[in-house]
Amino acid sequence: MAASFNTDAPASGAWENLSEEDRQRLADRSRVHRLRKELETRPTLWKRLILLLTLVGPGILVMVADNDAGGVITYAQTGAAYGIGFFIPFLLLITPVAYVVQEMTVRLGAVTGRGHAEMIWGRYGPFWGSFSLIDLVIANVLTLVTEFIGITVGLKVFGVPPIWSAIGAFFLIAGILLFLRYSSWERVSLWIAAGNLVFVPLAIAAHPHWSQVVAALGTWHIPAGVAISGFLYVILANLGTTIAPWMLFFQQSSVVDKGLTVKDIRAGQIDTALGTFAMGVVAIALVVLTGTWVFGTPGAASFGIHRIMAALVHSPIGSIGTSLFALGLVEAGLIAAIAITASTSWAVGEALKLPRSINLPPQRALPFYLSGLLGTALAAIVVLIPNAPLGFLNLTVQVVASIFMPAAMLFLLMLLNDAEIMGEHVNKPWQNLASFAIVAMLIFANGLYGVSVVFPHLL
Repeated sequence: MAASFNTDAPASGAWENLSEEDRQRLADRSRVHRLRKELETRPTLWKRLILLLTLVGPGILVMVADNDAGGVITYAQTGAAYGIGFFIPFLLLITPVAYVVQEMTVRLGAVTGRGHAEMIWGRYGPFWGSFSLIDLVIANVLTLVTEFIGITVGLKVFGVPPIWSAIGAFFLIAGILLFLRYSSWERVSLWIAAGNLVFVPLAIAAHPHWSQVVAALGTWHIPAGVAISGFLYVILANLGTTIAPWMLFFQQSSVVDKGLTVKDIRAGQIDTALGTFAMGVVAIALVVLTGTWVFGTPGAASFGIHRIMAALVHSPIGSIGTSLFALGLVEAGLIAAIAITASTSWAVGEALKLPRSINLPPQRALPFYLSGLLGTALAAIVVLIPNAPLGFLNLTVQVVASIFMPAAMLFLLMLLNDAEIMGEHVNKPWQNLASFAIVAMLIFANGLYGVSVVFPHLL
């Protein structure tokens, strides 16, 4: 299965035979080609940095978007309900899992020049292609509901009615997707993603007991008296917000739309590692913040995000810090909604063989754009349903993501071990071992939770 686009510069006379999206990618690649030539002629640290900054984007975006509104709410509820004793070490353990998984999408996209959905349909046929696509679309719409929960809850702190915040967010997401070409879309998204870091200074400003944080790493204990089924449910939610099916489809298609090639795999790995580090730091900061100042409050185990923010007002961060927390929640929902909407459009476009590139104007690829935007509009409507159990829905969505993930991982692993597709870039033995361990962990956690629900007195 040859790559559809995997060159640095067009062959002489071939320009007119290229699709519009490939022409746009080649225009971007020409800058990369020029930077590489300059680096070969006169290698300097500055030129290396400029080249790296030109190539990064998909990895940072997918990882920061993974700390979405649902993730922020999940981590905040986790700290509030269980403190830091178990979940700080747990997050340190599972954060590298995201890198192992997403690095594979970098190689697959760079080698083949094709998106994840297109690879599954082309290699395994319409049945399994439809299966993976339906799983993705369902999970994406459910996840987008949590993004709009975060956006509406965050803006409500500033007096914005939910209907206006949902409508405003939808049109902002649609405008960014429809009217920016890929390079501009990526840079605007990265600027929005930078706001995710606001939770780190908030955690520091809360003056947590750092000795207790360090001690948690050595003791790693489950809080006494917890209900096992509820605890397992939260573990699954944390797994689901760390790795999710949409991430596979998003990063691989983003790598393709950006025009990365096998020469860029190393830069893509660095990009993904930087994003993984940022994701882990923010997740831990959130658990530290609420685990220090909300955990132990009467009824904290059942607090929703409204009650958590109300409790944070009385912490050292005060009302100003809580307002910044609310803005961070809005940012987290917005950047994830941008990424997830794009992932749906890319996947549907690849499956249905539509023109599928953010480089294309709306009039050239309207069905491609609409496939993602329709799911986003549906999610915005669901959030506005009166008396919807939003807190329960948020955790449930993360659990659904963890349930869907093993199947998505198996497709990814089959593709990464297909020598006909990957050539010398097939998975190494340690990568397969790590990946199968991740799949086993997900299946075991899902199975254990199922047993706890069906036979609550067995555990």
